[in-house]
Amino acid sequence: MSVFVHKESRVIIQGFTGQHATFHAEESMQNGTTVVGGVTPGKGGQEHLGLPVFDTVHQAVAETGADVSGIFVPPPFAADAIMEALEAGIGVVVVIADGIPVQDMVKVKRYAADKKAIIIGPNTPGIITPDACKVGIMPSHIYTPGRIGVVSRSGTLNYEAVQQMSELGMGQTTSVGIGGDPVNGTDFVTVLRAFEDDPETEAVIMIGEIGGPQEVDAARWAKENMSKPVVGFVAGVSAPPGRRMGHAGAIISGESDTANAKMDLMEELGVHVVRNPALIGATAKRVFT
Repeated sequence: MSVFVHKESRVIIQGFTGQHATFHAEESMQNGTTVVGGVTPGKGGQEHLGLPVFDTVHQAVAETGADVSGIFVPPPFAADAIMEALEAGIGVVVVIADGIPVQDMVKVKRYAADKKAIIIGPNTPGIITPDACKVGIMPSHIYTPGRIGVVSRSGTLNYEAVQQMSELGMGQTTSVGIGGDPVNGTDFVTVLRAFEDDPETEAVIMIGEIGGPQEVDAARWAKENMSKPVVGFVAGVSAPPGRRMGHAGAIISGESDTANAKMDLMEELGVHVVRNPALIGATAKRVFT
C-alpha cells in the first residue's frame, strides 16, 4: 500500500517540455511511474518523450484520465498552474518550485479550501512510492519498498534518512516532502493521518525544521490519534534566532521555535526524538524492529 500516489496513478507534468521537467519525467518513467502526458501552453498537439503535449490541464485530464500532476513551472507562474490543476479535477498536485511568493500561496490556499485535492509543496523534492510512482526530483535509486512512512520539510534530510534506512534493510511505503516554505499545501498532520490509515505503514519518520509550530502540533495529534510509533528530528539546532536558514520557512521567531525546544516538546508527547541526524536510521532500526 501507499499514500497519495501508487502504481495506478496517472501522472501529467505541467511545464512538460522544459529541461528540468524532461529530465525528471524520464527518470520517473524509468522508476515505473505511469506518466501519460504533459502540459506546455502553445505546444498542444505535439509529442514529447513519446507522450502527448496539451495546451491546458483540462484537455490533458479529458484525454488521459490523469489524476496526479507534477508542476515544473517557474515560481511567478506556479500559483496559476496549481489552480488550473485543481480546477481540472487533479487529486494530487506536486509543486516543485522554490520561491513562489507567499501572497500567491495564500491565494492558492484560499482557492483550494473547498477542493479535496492534496497539494504537496511548494519547495518540495516531491513524493515517491518506491517502484510504483515518483513525482518530483528525489534520487529514486535510494528508495526501496518497505513498511516505513517518511514525511519531511527538508529534501536533503529526507534523502539522508532514507539512505540510512535502506542501508539497514528498512524500506518505505511512501516518502512525502511537504516543502519548506512558510505557506505550503499539506502539513505534517495530513500526512500522519494518511500513514495511520494505511494498513501497510507500520511506523513513521517525521523530519522538521525550525520555524512555525507544526512539528509540535503533529506530535500532539500523533499522541492522541496514532497507534504507530513516530521517530522525529528537527533541523536547526545551531541556527541563530531571527536569521533565515536555507528554506524560506526556516526562521526562529521565538523561544518555542528553536530546534531543541521543539524536540523537547515532541519527546514529552511520545515521539522517539533523534538529536543527531546521523542516527536517524539507527534509531528507526531500534524503535521499529
